[in-house]
Amino acid sequence: MTADLELLRDYAREKSQEAFAELVRRHVDLVYSAALRQVRSPQLAEEVGQSVFTDLARDAANLKPDTILTAWLYQVTRRTAIDVVRRESRRQARERLAVEMAAMNTATDWTHIEPLLDDAMEALDEPDRAAILLRYFENKSLREVGQSLGASDDAAQKRVSRAVERLREFFSKRGIAIGAGGLVVVISANAVQAAPLALAATISSAAILAGTTISTSTAVAATKAIAMTTLQKTIVGAMLTAAIAGGIYERRQNLVLREQNETLRQQNAPQAAEDRALHQKYRELSDKLAALAEENERLNTNTAELLKLRGEVAQLRADAQARTQAKADDGNNKAEAMAKSWVGKVDILKNYLRQNPSEAIPEVQFLTEREWLSSIDPSARYWNLANEQDLHEAMAVLRDLAQMHFEVLIQNALMKFSVANGQPVPANLSQLQPFCEADILDTLANTYEIASATDIPAGSLPNDSQLGADLVIRRKTSINNVSGRMTIVPVKHNNSVWYQMLYY
Repeated sequence: MTADLELLRDYAREKSQEAFAELVRRHVDLVYSAALRQVRSPQLAEEVGQSVFTDLARDAANLKPDTILTAWLYQVTRRTAIDVVRRESRRQARERLAVEMAAMNTATDWTHIEPLLDDAMEALDEPDRAAILLRYFENKSLREVGQSLGASDDAAQKRVSRAVERLREFFSKRGIAIGAGGLVVVISANAVQAAPLALAATISSAAILAGTTISTSTAVAATKAIAMTTLQKTIVGAMLTAAIAGGIYERRQNLVLREQNETLRQQNAPQAAEDRALHQKYRELSDKLAALAEENERLNTNTAELLKLRGEVAQLRADAQARTQAKADDGNNKAEAMAKSWVGKVDILKNYLRQNPSEAIPEVQFLTEREWLSSIDPSARYWNLANEQDLHEAMAVLRDLAQMHFEVLIQNALMKFSVANGQPVPANLSQLQPFCEADILDTLANTYEIASATDIPAGSLPNDSQLGADLVIRRKTSINNVSGRMTIVPVKHNNSVWYQMLYY
């Protein structure tokens, strides 16, 4: 058998596709398995594998003669996987927090949006409709939207923002007042619902049966039309084999899951009445919350009852989710084991923070226990927190979460200040003292500052919006070694002022 380095030299000197394909065949299982253990996602593991072999092709001529290729591939795979996990965990943490904050203000809007959503989508032109479907129906990133539309990330973001604004105007003309942020949350949470498990198995079986009618001549013509290199054939062959095996396994799993669901349904029948009562109470509180929100919008006063009801709705939602999770675990204590694991990891992070105070930022002290647990999902659950690298990554996510939570506290104080004083931003941070829900003034004064709105880059505000004041509140320094620093900007739109968090 030809040695790895000989095959690599053949590829470096002669660009031999056969030599490189053989290297991929030998080591693709190792790379994919190592990546999967790190990222816990088959799709991300494939992405890591492609990146690792791309690095190998690029650096083939520069490897030392005594290089052990297996060890080299393993190390590159780990570094690449860590970068992918870091990127995904920060994105998911920010998106999850944004959804949780916005959902409290938009929980009752879906009943008004749903009957008109498809008419609103039809009113968009085709590129805008495609952008909304990719971004909020399929929850793809802006980069993926741009790739699908053949545009840059910035162009995709502008198209998505423009399409959301057109949807908002469509609903506004029909008497449904909702902000662009609230509309995005409602669509993302409700537009696509899970199909029944049995439907996927039925469709798959019908598709396989229909596929057998394709003529041989058509298959031969299609084969001739595809020109692939040896490496591409190897990868496609492996993907087809995995797809066929995955389809058989999925159908078998569907049958097993169907039986398990029927058993769980019978076991949980005595709890159905209690669940219905809980959901009825949830609907009653939701209706009451909607009425109070309308009254608060008109009077801009007396928000204490509204906040109390929001808390009750959030608690009911958490109780319902906990009940659903307990049923799914089928009494096997998985939820308890997971909770203990998360609490243990939180203890590790807190102990690490006490021993390494330089890793903290002042905003961390205002995190609640629930938000500490949120920092474990989805990032730290992929790490065992047994080494410095894992701990640094987990602390980076925690700092992001702490900063966003502190931004919510500042916004709450600003809204109350604006109602009381008729101006969006105070000239001095000490003026916010009577309106702060927690003792945040010292941290606010030491870490944040009043700055001129003229420093905001052009084009950073939402479409059809303008600055609501000449002053903004921004963090004095950035966190996690990124260039941007958090800035709270008053934005005026349709004769009302709200607050937008920007990084620049």
